[in-house]
Amino acid sequence: MPETALVPRLPTSARARESAMMATSRENRGANIAGSWETLREEAKGCTRCPLFRNATQTVFGEGPLDARLMFIGEQPGDQEDQAGKPFVGPAGRIFDEALEKAGVDRARVYVTNAVKHFKYEQRGKRRIHSKPNAGEIKACRWWYAQERALIRPAVTVALGATAARQMLGKAVTIGGARGAAHPLEDGSEGWITIHPSFLLRIRDKADTEAEYRRFIEDLKRVKERVEALIA
Repeated sequence: MPETALVPRLPTSARARESAMMATSRENRGANIAGSWETLREEAKGCTRCPLFRNATQTVFGEGPLDARLMFIGEQPGDQEDQAGKPFVGPAGRIFDEALEKAGVDRARVYVTNAVKHFKYEQRGKRRIHSKPNAGEIKACRWWYAQERALIRPAVTVALGATAARQMLGKAVTIGGARGAAHPLEDGSEGWITIHPSFLLRIRDKADTEAEYRRFIEDLKRVKERVEALIA
């Protein structure tokens, strides 16, 4: 029968169709996520959930690939971030980039955001001095953070500093007590906690700064290993 000539080709054809369907599904999901993220970012530009929007230049939303397996949370935008509208572009951001490179983490492959999306500061002459967000301001921004997480779905999330850790875990913790261990998150992924790179700018002793910087890099290396293990 002529039809028998087609039989050996059917399994291959089925596998090809299945692969094509899976690829199309991933593409559709990616397009849907991108659209949802853009909508979310646009909504965040008009956020009035707490009073911080009144004095800030703009909302500073997260950025990075929407399929990132690793997410970093900082505290809040600084002066330069507030003006640029991008996270981690000031002095602490440069330290962060350098540490990521030394740890073998590609900044272009991670999603970076902040626990609080508006710059909180005190005006001193012409300077705007960073002021730590309070519990109410952190809670007010939790909705945006939760929406980002739901879209990105990272395997590992790293909180940089105590404010970020509070946003990630929903409770106050100390860096010393929570650092260096995996914390299970509600969605089944892992959370890790380390210092915020701005902490390194505040250490006066050079030797202490270098020691803490090395420890920060080791934290990032450990996180990189965990991501690789979880997605293997």
